Amino acid sequence: MTIEHTNEHQHKHQDTKKIIDRMSRAIGHMESIKRMVEEGRDCSEILIQISAVRSAVNNVGKIILQDHINNCVVDAVETGDKKVLEDLNSAVDKFLK
Repeated sequence: MTIEHTNEHQHKHQDTKKIIDRMSRAIGHMESIKRMVEEGRDCSEILIQISAVRSAVNNVGKIILQDHINNCVVDAVETGDKKVLEDLNSAVDKFLK
């Protein structure tokens, strides 16, 4: 999976601290899952933890998406910037896969 990064559109998210905190917790859970695998823990326990991480990452994505819509997309509509809307459609398509 390739992550494309451009510097065309940057802004400070309204919920940056919340996003960073949630990502830090998800990273901590991933480290815990890694240790569980190394220790040979029960697969069911590992799968439950993976499910929790997936949910946490999805929730971070929702926060970022809401912020993007409430700020960037609103600005784009007001200024007629169709590129932001095209980028949003592409990002939502990838996010929902």
